[in-house]
Amino acid sequence: MELKLILQIVGVALGLLYLWLEYRANIWLWVVGAIMPCVHCALYYQSGLYADCAMQGYYIAAGIYGLIAWLVGHKRKENKLQISHTPVRLALPLIAVYVALHTAIYFLLVRFTDSSVPFWDAMTTAMSMVAMWMLSRKYIEQWLVWLAVDAITVGLYVYKGIPLTAGLYALYTALAVAGYLRWRKEIGSAH
Repeated sequence: MELKLILQIVGVALGLLYLWLEYRANIWLWVVGAIMPCVHCALYYQSGLYADCAMQGYYIAAGIYGLIAWLVGHKRKENKLQISHTPVRLALPLIAVYVALHTAIYFLLVRFTDSSVPFWDAMTTAMSMVAMWMLSRKYIEQWLVWLAVDAITVGLYVYKGIPLTAGLYALYTALAVAGYLRWRKEIGSAH
């Protein structure tokens, strides 16, 4: 069996487990989220998606941060990290971080790689980095960012010849809607 296909199959299995755990706001998502990037790093490198490949290191670091943030929130009952809306005061800073990341990643891809999709690779990478941070804070709008990332990624991965992973992201797109609705319901029941 071809390495690219094996990596896609393992990545899809881990991705489904991760998404199920995220949907349930289960802390184990961070453990799976530390394993999955290793598989995806190899797949994306094989496919010439260099920003996505490099981003896997960020996912490992973000996973450690998210695990710590959620553990600390669970240990301190009075400060338990709850699902909430992104504070309005963070909207402009998050947009600015996205724009800066997208621009920097794009120029790195153009200058130092042979990427055939530097704009789109940079876009999905920068948006994913912002969404991961939002997830670590349990902001419900992270689902909307993931929805945009996932929809764009489907087309990008079909174009790059990794259809099983594109299929996973098509499922992620649908489940981002379900996750958003579930988290919104949890916020409503908490008030």
